[in-house]
Amino acid sequence: MSMPLESVPFSELLRQPAETAERLSRARALRLRRRDAADLVLMSADRAAAEGEVVDLTARLLASLVRRDPGLVREALPTVLPWVRFLPAEDAHQMADEFIATAEAAAAVGNTAALSQLLTEWRRTAEVHADPDLHRVLATPSDDDFGPVTRPTGE
Repeated sequence: MSMPLESVPFSELLRQPAETAERLSRARALRLRRRDAADLVLMSADRAAAEGEVVDLTARLLASLVRRDPGLVREALPTVLPWVRFLPAEDAHQMADEFIATAEAAAAVGNTAALSQLLTEWRRTAEVHADPDLHRVLATPSDDDFGPVTRPTGE
């Protein structure tokens, strides 16, 4: 479902709204590029509702399957998210449990931002475990003050 979106400048929508919106008949959605702000995605309301329904159904179905066989997601996650293999077994189990609970809750409120954040956090944790030097530095206790931290840039 992560097919590339057709990308157009935001100004094109402002200059030619009907022609730009007409592109939606040939594309799933349009990525509206903006110079000084985050890009936007334009999609038909019917398409957004259909995609939301699929996400909701998938989350509820997954939660139902997991209730019957909790090991199912634990077995499948490394195939779907290969970086899970870098997590210690206990962390991988915790990640699977949090994923299911968060997916179900996100579907219930119609907002997947929390699920995306959860995946980002666990992926970063896996990256630490994958790098022995970084893991050693971060796992070593320290009483030192390492000074101010620069604000991270967005992904």
